[in-house]
Amino acid sequence: QVQLVESGGGLVQAGGSLKLSCAASGRTFSSYTMGWFRQAPGKEREFVAGISWNGVSTAYGNSVKGRFSISRDNAKNTLYLQMNSLKPEDTAVYYCAARRNIAVVLSPRAWDYWGQGTQVTVSS
Repeated sequence: QVQLVESGGGLVQAGGSLKLSCAASGRTFSSYTMGWFRQAPGKEREFVAGISWNGVSTAYGNSVKGRFSISRDNAKNTLYLQMNSLKPEDTAVYYCAARRNIAVVLSPRAWDYWGQGTQVTVSS
């Protein structure tokens, strides 16, 4: 089992940047596929980015490709999401997720563990 705690959210102007972090407990962080999702009010939870256990493979949602970058530091049990060129439509609660299976999948229902979320608000 793994526990996830996100941090780094906040208020930023359009065009700005933020870096989210997700601290994981336990010794098995490196065995999990990790991902970021987001959920805006009244909308479904949306896949943002995913990364393989060793950091070699990554995947991104279409709306963030070229602007966001996911990475992980297994020695620090930490997942990151660098967000650049932020837009008002990026406003949402961002969640960190872990998956025991090696594949990155877009459906939230396929992920096993979730953090509590961190709010990101982008003003125009």
